[in-house]
Amino acid sequence: MTDQAVAAAGSRQFFGRQRELKALRADIGRTGLDTLTGRKAPRARVLLIAGRPGSGRTALAEELIAGLADRYPDGIFRARLTEPGGDPVPTARVARELLAALAVAEPPGAAEDELTELVRGALAGRRAVLVLDDAVDAEQADPLIPDNPDSLVIGVARGPLTGIPDVRPCTLGGLDPKSAIELLTAYTGSVRVTVDPQAAETLVEECGGLPAAVVLAGGWLATHPRISVADLAKRLRARNGDPLTRAFLLAHEALPGTAARILRFLVLAPLGRADAHTASALAGCSVSAAATTLADFAALGVVRDVGDGQYEVPGHLVPLLRAQLEEHDRPAEVQLARARMLERTVRLLQSCRAVTEPEDSPARRKLAGLPRALRFPNATEAAVWLRTRQSFLLACARLAVADGELDTLARRLVASLVRALAAHRGAEAAAPELYGLHRLVLDVAERRGLHRERAAALLNLADLDARTGRTRDALVRYRAALDAGRAANDPYATGRAMESVGGSYQELGDWHRAADWYGRALAQRLAREERADQARLYGRLGAVQTYAGRYGEALRNWRAAAAGHRRIDDLPGYARALSEAARVQEYAGRPEESLRTCEEAVEWARRAQDVRLQAALRLRLADTLDRLGDPAAARLHRAAADRLLETESPAYEIRSGSRKD
Repeated sequence: MTDQAVAAAGSRQFFGRQRELKALRADIGRTGLDTLTGRKAPRARVLLIAGRPGSGRTALAEELIAGLADRYPDGIFRARLTEPGGDPVPTARVARELLAALAVAEPPGAAEDELTELVRGALAGRRAVLVLDDAVDAEQADPLIPDNPDSLVIGVARGPLTGIPDVRPCTLGGLDPKSAIELLTAYTGSVRVTVDPQAAETLVEECGGLPAAVVLAGGWLATHPRISVADLAKRLRARNGDPLTRAFLLAHEALPGTAARILRFLVLAPLGRADAHTASALAGCSVSAAATTLADFAALGVVRDVGDGQYEVPGHLVPLLRAQLEEHDRPAEVQLARARMLERTVRLLQSCRAVTEPEDSPARRKLAGLPRALRFPNATEAAVWLRTRQSFLLACARLAVADGELDTLARRLVASLVRALAAHRGAEAAAPELYGLHRLVLDVAERRGLHRERAAALLNLADLDARTGRTRDALVRYRAALDAGRAANDPYATGRAMESVGGSYQELGDWHRAADWYGRALAQRLAREERADQARLYGRLGAVQTYAGRYGEALRNWRAAAAGHRRIDDLPGYARALSEAARVQEYAGRPEESLRTCEEAVEWARRAQDVRLQAALRLRLADTLDRLGDPAAARLHRAAADRLLETESPAYEIRSGSRKD
């Protein structure tokens, strides 16, 4: 390929469509009226750019957007509504991607309606542009349109979006001959077109003026500098099929065998997107060779450079490449290529996580033994890689699970991605992504009858449900996890599930059932002599019995919890359990006993050097002393608490005015 061709391909200028641009800009300026009320429409204006794949729909949308920054200062947000292979993207996933771009936190496991409502709410107060690229139908796009006439929605679709009111359509055909020749010249250079302008007109006519076909023809000519434009036009004319298919087949056949194979295998990559590592794994070649080949493909127009070292197969080429894959490559080779890609992704994720570990940790020592191409120099670069590849990685996990024949790799991939996200972003920040990954684990576990992994996935999902207030959903999952844990004969899972069922009932205010389930979990821990868990469960029993007003039972359990913490030398836990026992004594109308128990708790908090706990307990003492009629002593304890908190922000609080914390 010539340097001129590479430079021209990289510039990606926009050609033609001036009439369409003028009409679209005029439509933006028109006042939209609701057809029923005659008033200004309450929703964002929707412009539609319709045309078949390869007609330059998205390029026209981007050219239109380029001149709108001043009118819509709150940003331009893009969402792709169709997978490269033509499958619709679930609306919930589109909404999640938009919320991430809008910097709006999403509740883990939120339903589609909740997510789309969050998107509309985030756009409600903005003068922004929302691009819905490759929409399948109105039902897919409509939930995302904001109720804000100051925003603009640009839809890109194959045909009309019937059902969305007041849509301004713009239907694309082929480029006019002059613009198509200008596009061709960007790849070939001016000389070859100038010497035979008639042949150039014939060539773009053979391409039907379709920009995608013209780009492929130009890329082919750039790699064949000795062949005339007229000769290419003859070759296209001699073939059967539509213009895009003819141009693609010519480009594919012109590639060396190895390069053609790499191009075909790119459709195996999730989202049709690949970097040098992905291409290398798919093709079984070196990373450097894959990087060079991808750059050549971009100059040819068969992939797009989307930045961050990633390349994307245009959606209009995916069906054509899949057909070639089926024709030229055996199913076993295709499956092996997919397995290599997943294995490489697992190793990169393991490296991404390992770089966050301490220098002398086993993970870092293992990392040092990996090939240089698989290692990240530092945690910052690993985090950037994880962030820029997140959509690809999540799609990779979905693809691995959906495959059904690579479940071992799928499980390793999902586990590695969960660990990498938690290491770099924290479990709380990554919770929405983790929720989806845990559901994938559950799919594999149920398909393979893996009871232990099913229990773990259900527990993880239930925890996220509980954290976001979906307590009843969490309860159903905790019960299912208990069944799976029993089927797996996994005492940890069963004990954890029983305790979590109790916690769900506690959250729902059903103290009797909560105490029953805590008691079951405690019985198991007692049988296994798990002392720390025993102490915790005695405390949880004491808490629900306090809420239920069963103070005698509550006091016995808090004392048992205190004894348990004392046995394992957990002094802060011992102090807290004593403080809760003091609370129960106060509720039971025994303030003097409560005072003595609380003073003992303060002393143990001091021995544990827990400053915040000491301060909280002194405030509790002050409240009790006020009720006992000793305001002077109460002031002393409050002053002591203030001194303790001068340089500490209280993270532990004991409130004496309510029986339910």
